[in-house]
Amino acid sequence: MKQFGHPPANRIRSQQDFAAVYNARQRAGDQNLLLFAIRNQLDHSRLGVSVSRKNGNAIRRARKKRLLREAFRLVRHQMPSNLDIIAIPRPTEEGDLQAYQKSLLRLARKLDQRLPAPERL
Repeated sequence: MKQFGHPPANRIRSQQDFAAVYNARQRAGDQNLLLFAIRNQLDHSRLGVSVSRKNGNAIRRARKKRLLREAFRLVRHQMPSNLDIIAIPRPTEEGDLQAYQKSLLRLARKLDQRLPAPERL
């Protein structure tokens, strides 16, 4: 596997996984992003992206999704492992790749400290 690849195993897609992350009610935010997170039983973190219509038309929403996935792909090796993360971009900020990278790292580390330690089998 490539070091900087973004395979389907690193994505949250199912409605049940999204619901589980939202129901955990662990969130952190800044001017660019709002992150929700929960521990998973995997050895890597996964990302889900939710961009509402408040962020603009379909073209702008798709661009924010692409930027968030790319930011996650680039900083994934620096982020805490064992997290399922849902990223929601703020509608008031346009956001760029570097801002999303910094926000993802900082907020994921903050949530990692807040969440209970992973259970070892």
